[in-house]
This record gives sequence, C-alpha cells and structure tokens, in this order.
Amino acid sequence: MSGNYCAFYVAEPFHEGALGAHATKDFVYYNTLRMWKGADSGFPFTNSHDTTYNVRDGSNWEQTLMPRLRQRLRNSKNIILFLSDRTVNSRALREEIDYGINSLGLPVIVIYPGYDTKESLLVNNILKQKIKNLWSKIPVFRDSMHLVPSLHIPMNKALIRQSLADSKFMVKTKTVPEVYRYTA
Repeated sequence: MSGNYCAFYVAEPFHEGALGAHATKDFVYYNTLRMWKGADSGFPFTNSHDTTYNVRDGSNWEQTLMPRLRQRLRNSKNIILFLSDRTVNSRALREEIDYGINSLGLPVIVIYPGYDTKESLLVNNILKQKIKNLWSKIPVFRDSMHLVPSLHIPMNKALIRQSLADSKFMVKTKTVPEVYRYTA
C-alpha cells in the first residue's frame, strides 16, 4: 500500500494516443503528476496505475477492467481525485471511489484543476459552495466522504507535494474522517 491512485473522468472509449489524451483534460492533469515525478524523483507521487499491466478499453468490465482497478486500489495508500465541471459520473469512476472509500477506507485528496491557489477554493476560510456542489458530480463520493478524511486542494504543485507527503492522508496513518482544506 504505497501508491497514489489517481481517479478522474475520461470519455469512453478512451485511447491514450496523442489526440485522445490531450482531448481529455483530466488525463492531462494526471500526466502532469507523472511529469513532475519524472523531472524530480523526490516528488512524492507513486503511481498505482503502474502496479499492474495496462488493459484496453475494449476489455471485459467484469473479468478484466474492474479487477484491475481494484488491484491497483489495494496497492494504494490514498486516492487522488481530479474533480471539475467536466467530471461525469462514469462506471469506472463510481467503482474506483466506491471500492476505494467504502471497502478499503482510502483517504481522498481532491484536486480542483480549475483553481490554482488555496484561497481560490475558499470564502471566509470555508470551502466555496461552488466547490461543494462539485461533490454531487459523483454521488458515491458525496455520500461516502464522511467515512474517510478528504483534503481539498487546488491544482498547485507545492500544495500537491505537501498533500502527498502528509501522513494524515495515507490509509495506515490517516486522521479522523472530515473535510479538510488549507486555510488562507
């Protein structure tokens, strides 16, 4: 349980080829984490998606895709969820969040790509209603997040680095279930 499991929406069928990847914004954000790790081995991102071999979108959901997602989640210490206006409640995203939170108790670090500072997420040091409204994009997340600690951060390299290194958001050393954010 040492990896970070990245959960994000991609339109299906998804192809990682140049056109498919760049047309899917959340995949680009995931690749940004991979790029930061590639450029700096000290960046605290360990990609759980690298713990099993890749599968094709045409693979059978029950026999191949779902078991692979679950195996990757079992190899993880937390979930990094990219959540934006573009997020859609896909079958894969529902499965990742449901199994990760409700079966494994994985803490969630929610990254909001449309925001770049901790202050941009807040009003009077409280998460903006617009941010909270995004939780409904994935009802299983909204309805289960009270079971695990969730940290809500902008797409900011320094804050992501800090969050990934924070033991309060790792399954074996997690803090109490609550909604957390960095205050201004």
